[in-house]
Amino acid sequence: MKQYSLFVNGQWVPAASGRTFTTRNPADLREAVAEYASGGSEDAQAAFEAARLAFPKWSSSTPIGRGRVLSKASQLLEGRKAELAELLTREEGKTLAEATGEVQRAVDIFRFFGGLSYTVGGQTIPHDLPGNLLLTKREAVGVAALITPWNFPVAIPAWKLAPALLAGNTVVLKPASQAPALAVELARVLAEAGLPAGVLNVVTGEGRSFGAAVASHSSVKAVSFTGSYSVGHGLYQALAPRMVRTQLEMGGKNPTIVLADADLDLAVNLVARAGFGLTGQACTATSRVIVDQSVVEAFTEKLVAKAKSWKVGPGLTAGIDIGAVVSESQLKGNLEYVAIAESEGARIVSGGNRLLDGDLVHGLFMEPTVIDHVRPTMRIAQEEVFGPVIAVISVHGFDEALTVANGLEVGLSASLVTRDFKRALEYVDRIEAGVVKVNQISTGLALQAPFGGVKQSSTDTFREQGAGALEFYTRTKTVYLDYSV
Repeated sequence: MKQYSLFVNGQWVPAASGRTFTTRNPADLREAVAEYASGGSEDAQAAFEAARLAFPKWSSSTPIGRGRVLSKASQLLEGRKAELAELLTREEGKTLAEATGEVQRAVDIFRFFGGLSYTVGGQTIPHDLPGNLLLTKREAVGVAALITPWNFPVAIPAWKLAPALLAGNTVVLKPASQAPALAVELARVLAEAGLPAGVLNVVTGEGRSFGAAVASHSSVKAVSFTGSYSVGHGLYQALAPRMVRTQLEMGGKNPTIVLADADLDLAVNLVARAGFGLTGQACTATSRVIVDQSVVEAFTEKLVAKAKSWKVGPGLTAGIDIGAVVSESQLKGNLEYVAIAESEGARIVSGGNRLLDGDLVHGLFMEPTVIDHVRPTMRIAQEEVFGPVIAVISVHGFDEALTVANGLEVGLSASLVTRDFKRALEYVDRIEAGVVKVNQISTGLALQAPFGGVKQSSTDTFREQGAGALEFYTRTKTVYLDYSV
């Protein structure tokens, strides 16, 4: 079992309270994966103070110098990819192939922002008077608090950290307690890459006390959060009195629309990968598929066959398609949603149960589940389940499909499967989502492109990922210079 301390001001230190907590392998709860220091308010305050003191020197360094640290971190991460992927699988539960892809994503993110360091700056704007310069420069905001979820325990910390550090901010990172190992290992890699003490601090432990410290510490100038709407909304309210720059990416109830002209084999493949892959534990997962009534029966039959062909088991086992659910509470919630759907009149056509065969009894495994006869008003069609559960909704035509897809107060990712080019472009214009896919899975993001939702999926202000991610972590200063005098 690994043991991790807090990382504050370049030092590995215990929690002030002395308390610890342990994570267990969701594929085999008999295995303890790691023990962590359980940081509280006092630890968070110390981390923010370390970040405050480190800010002047780090922010006055050059973007190219900061980018070299990120590029070196990318190289170090790549050298440890196999080791870190295995650790990710053991703690979070996804398959080794999925974990390896996620670690590679972090490698690529740091490489991308390392290269971007050569382009960071402002712009020169034509002045209306001779002998004058008009220009802008981008400056770091200050201390940034980053709060990340358990479902992508290295990719999401990476895509928040890289632009924050490149912009010259100092950071306090709070990873989710279900799977913090990769975030802590990321701090270890960045320190080895040459990041100065205090620039990055990592506090593991209870989220409530950390949130209170974020809201009260005057040095915190920016907060980026990924997680549930209820927690994000509460955090937003707590930060409002100080008008702290805030970036929230929250949940979704992502639709894939299948039109009558769609290639059904393609549609089924896309929906299954987006709904069952990553154990359904992705904010961009397809959890409702909206199908034209003329093909819904054939589509559902094919989707059920696909679900039954997927192999569920420990993520480190070769040939496994779906790994473990991250926690007992998450599994319980998934199964409760299935029961609620059935009680409201939906039909469970495949799966819906916990798997307890053989050694699976020691883990948290769920059958990939298909539910049909789902009406848009049912809870299974409206609320995020965050498990391998797909609800099939039948509609009459394109317009009704769009109405159903847009009928919720969330809008993160959405996909359409069709051969009709005109319908595809109309869908792009009318769908209410921040990520729009055509004939592609609703999951999967290009790291060089902006990412974020609309409506209650996001604060819908600053986007994450791509070069535009720097906008959240910088402010613009406009400079007027008269050299004619």
